[in-house]
Amino acid sequence: VQLQASGGGLVQAGKSLRLSCAASGRTFSRYCMSWFRQAPGKKREFVAAIYWSDGLTYYADFYADSVKGRFTISRDNAKNTVYLQMNSLSPEDTALYYCAAAKYYTRSSAQYDYWGQGTQVTVSS
Repeated sequence: VQLQASGGGLVQAGKSLRLSCAASGRTFSRYCMSWFRQAPGKKREFVAAIYWSDGLTYYADFYADSVKGRFTISRDNAKNTVYLQMNSLSPEDTALYYCAAAKYYTRSSAQYDYWGQGTQVTVSS
């Protein structure tokens, strides 16, 4: 099972980037797919998640307060891929971004079963 994150890069403040996370080895359609990030000297933090709950008929998405309204998480199950559209980027968004998969929605990184290798996002002022 592998998660391959891509799409990071160096951008100016106010610009956009789209990250992708391609999963292989199994189907993740019923998994909670999330993005985390870790800046130098800081703990890994939750960014966004998308999850199909048995009580819902659609995928629900969840966001950290710091990115709400600027970032959008989505998924394409046919491609087994999750995306993170990041708009209005600021230098505070600079970090190594990881995708991860868990059986249930959680913001705790310790509960995630699978992790990608990380893709660097650097936002210049």
